[in-house]
Amino acid sequence: MRKPQTVKALEDLGRVQLSKSFFMREFLYSEISQIEDIPNIPSDTELAIAAGKNLCERVLEPIQDALGRISIRSAYRSCAVNAKGAENKNQYNCASNEANYAEHIWDVKDSDGYMGATVCIVVTSFIPYYERTQDWTALAWWIHDHIDAYAGMTFYPKYAAFNIRWSEKPNVSKVINSYVENPHTGKRGCLTKEGMDNFSGSHEQFYQEFIDR
Repeated sequence: MRKPQTVKALEDLGRVQLSKSFFMREFLYSEISQIEDIPNIPSDTELAIAAGKNLCERVLEPIQDALGRISIRSAYRSCAVNAKGAENKNQYNCASNEANYAEHIWDVKDSDGYMGATVCIVVTSFIPYYERTQDWTALAWWIHDHIDAYAGMTFYPKYAAFNIRWSEKPNVSKVINSYVENPHTGKRGCLTKEGMDNFSGSHEQFYQEFIDR
């Protein structure tokens, strides 16, 4: 499939089913694209579709099957859209294109030649628990314990929205970061990564109350 140049071609791309619940169209919306009038369309559609299918089938579907509806906040960015976001970093909070290859820029492989994809999501069923407790770590630890294919997460304050990534890179180093204070430690930043004492084993004690809701 070539880069869409017509409405019909873009409709066809949007109709591509990435997994049982998700279609390509819902990952193409971008506020930067809308406001800055920059089309958010993949140049390498086949690579974007392949990365998106892996993200949806191996990461998003298992989360949605267990926890209920996922809302997509931010997903695919074209190089042009992401470059505008990086240019206005203080306003749009985008990293450079090079840092976003195989992350939000699904249609370019990373510097090691591996494909990947990042999406920012909200788990709707988690919102009441988070608003009551401000404990985003319950969701982070549940995903860490149950979704083997995730390649990293970063949490944000509003609704405990978070970036979650899939990567084909073997033995990818998983890191969970947050811009929200951890209520258990009073600190922001890294919750866990490989090599830390809290990385392995069950973390059920942190999410049992949420699961038992």
